[in-house]
Amino acid sequence: MQLQKGTVTKMVEKIASINQVINGFIWGVPAMICIIGVGLLLSVRTKFIQIRKFGVAMKNTIGKIFDKTQAKDGSISPFQAVCTALAGTVGTGNIAGVAGAIALGGPGAIFWMWCSAFLGMCTKFSEVTLAIHFREKNASGEYVGGPMYYIKNGLSRKWYFLAVLYAVFGVLTVFGTGNATQVNTIVASINSALMSFHVIDGTNDKANLIFGIFIAALVAMVLLGGIKRIGQVTEKLVPFMAVLYVILAFGVIIININRVPTVLAEIFSGAFSPRAATGGVIGSMFLSMKKGVSRGIFSNEAGLGTGSIAHACADTDNAVHQGMFGIFEVFMDTIVICTLTGLVILLAAPGITYGQAAGAELTISGFTATYGSWVSIFTAIAMCCFAFSTIIGWGLYGSRCIEFLGGEKLVRPFLVIYSFVSIVGATINLGLLWDIADTFNGFMAIPNLLALLMLSGQVKKLAVEVDQAQKDGTI
Repeated sequence: MQLQKGTVTKMVEKIASINQVINGFIWGVPAMICIIGVGLLLSVRTKFIQIRKFGVAMKNTIGKIFDKTQAKDGSISPFQAVCTALAGTVGTGNIAGVAGAIALGGPGAIFWMWCSAFLGMCTKFSEVTLAIHFREKNASGEYVGGPMYYIKNGLSRKWYFLAVLYAVFGVLTVFGTGNATQVNTIVASINSALMSFHVIDGTNDKANLIFGIFIAALVAMVLLGGIKRIGQVTEKLVPFMAVLYVILAFGVIIININRVPTVLAEIFSGAFSPRAATGGVIGSMFLSMKKGVSRGIFSNEAGLGTGSIAHACADTDNAVHQGMFGIFEVFMDTIVICTLTGLVILLAAPGITYGQAAGAELTISGFTATYGSWVSIFTAIAMCCFAFSTIIGWGLYGSRCIEFLGGEKLVRPFLVIYSFVSIVGATINLGLLWDIADTFNGFMAIPNLLALLMLSGQVKKLAVEVDQAQKDGTI
């Protein structure tokens, strides 16, 4: 028995070491060069549409929040589409990911996060526009689209294998990135809130199991209800969680307003001289850049193509109009929410230990140091909303990937299995699973970036339609 346990331990360690090497390559210099390079190419070919049409994007997105136009059967409203996409992107990465970037890359990581978002707005515009332009209708009359379909319908037959690869990596990724790790975060935040009020003394395995079963049931209820129910849930949940988090974060900034200029100076100086901002602990500008760019990409998913799967379900015939939502999505996710998280940490978090890994606890400490332990209730609610919305968003992504590979008959069995994974996420340690899921995320980016590169000419043609639509008054 002991020998068997030792063999399993060695196997796990071997898998972890192999994954670490692959992950270091996938999310290292090559990935950053590819993602930044493709983002820059698309920006140049669209004449930096994220700058030229930023006002138009905001007018046609946040300006139409209260537009309650009903979508046709088999689709969701454009606003529901962006909420579903935001549900997948705005998650624990905005809280834990930013904390990790600052701890390991210094305050300057925030600056590089902004840079990735600037290019990411154009990348996401391109992904969404292509997803609408090349989408199809399935046998049930629902719109389906995303990287698999703009590779299939936009490129020649010889590139079809890229679409298959994307879908395979998507199915493998959703269980870890989209579900188990998110549920683990929900359970951890609930336990943290209960412990702060001395309701429990420590983690209770039975309670975690009950939480897991409850979450699994909720996930199944939403996802098995189809695209309409997903849209209805996300359009209520996403604005609520975003507003709650923004209010709490702005409160921290206002209370510490006198320190804001100093912190902003640390962000800009730390981007190019991390040693000065971190007391010599972090001395590499490249490390700061790597952490900021990779966390920014991981948060807004620009380059991964996942968000375009949700946008493809929108009830619209105007591809570039929906593309405007892609610009808004990255702006909201990274420029607004990730920046607020960074400011909360740098303004209020006590004793940041640079050079050591950190997660959501660092962000939460910034809130509790400002408001007191009672705020842990609201941070727990926000974390739960963030994580649950991500589960729903990635459930949709996974179902579309499995449908592409094997047809609609596989969707419901997949969603049932996906829901049950929530129980696993609530009850086991997920360190290795998170790392493996992170690697598969990187694998998803490869076929998508290649497709965007080859379809950049098509994006250029479609981007011209924005100017025409503006002249016609249709956007």
